[in-house]
Amino acid sequence: MSGIRSNRIGEQMKKELGDIIGRKLKDPRIGFVTVTGVEVTGDLQQATVYISVFGNDDQKEQTLRGLAKASGFIRTEIGKRIRLRKTPEISFKFDESIAYGSKIESLLTDLKAPDDDQEQR
Repeated sequence: MSGIRSNRIGEQMKKELGDIIGRKLKDPRIGFVTVTGVEVTGDLQQATVYISVFGNDDQKEQTLRGLAKASGFIRTEIGKRIRLRKTPEISFKFDESIAYGSKIESLLTDLKAPDDDQEQR
């Protein structure tokens, strides 16, 4: 039962985090951020927020630092928006699945390109 609840709370947090990060945070270090997922532990004490950041590695690191610095404010905003007895501790991590998917797609494209050359001969 708690797994279903933690998933539901994770989805609600994902929606609210997108709004908070996009509209409420004024830190210039925080660039274009997309919240790709939220994993909440079964006891609802901790939440891992997976983000995707548009920019180079330095901009990504600056964004992660800015979000870590603002995590108290973000947690307070989440607490106001979602009625829970205790708001989970929030940690941010990069979502590597998008970069991994792009790498796989480029590898598949490279594999397909020689076949196209042979068909034209």
